[in-house]
Amino acid sequence: MNHSVFLQDVYSVVAAIPTGCVVTYGQIAYLVGRPQCSRMVGQAMHNVPEDLHLPCHRVVNSQGRLVPGWTEQRALLENEGVRFKANGFVDMKKSQWEFMKEQ
Repeated sequence: MNHSVFLQDVYSVVAAIPTGCVVTYGQIAYLVGRPQCSRMVGQAMHNVPEDLHLPCHRVVNSQGRLVPGWTEQRALLENEGVRFKANGFVDMKKSQWEFMKEQ
């Protein structure tokens, strides 16, 4: 799989994340057929072209931690109804996209 195909696949998954749900870098890597490449997904997310208008705020790490330094991310997620735990992490049990059930 070449890098541009990987990026297109990652961005397609991100575009499909439903409002009010989050997905992890590892889940995206799994969905694009590269389960060992969650760090590459993170790099792809860091470099998303703005003109794609992707819901990047819906991507979090496996513990539900938000992107460091991106202060708007929590507000964007809260506006969609995403639930948070007391420690500031997304409540993954309540808000993680269960994409397997939709297939």
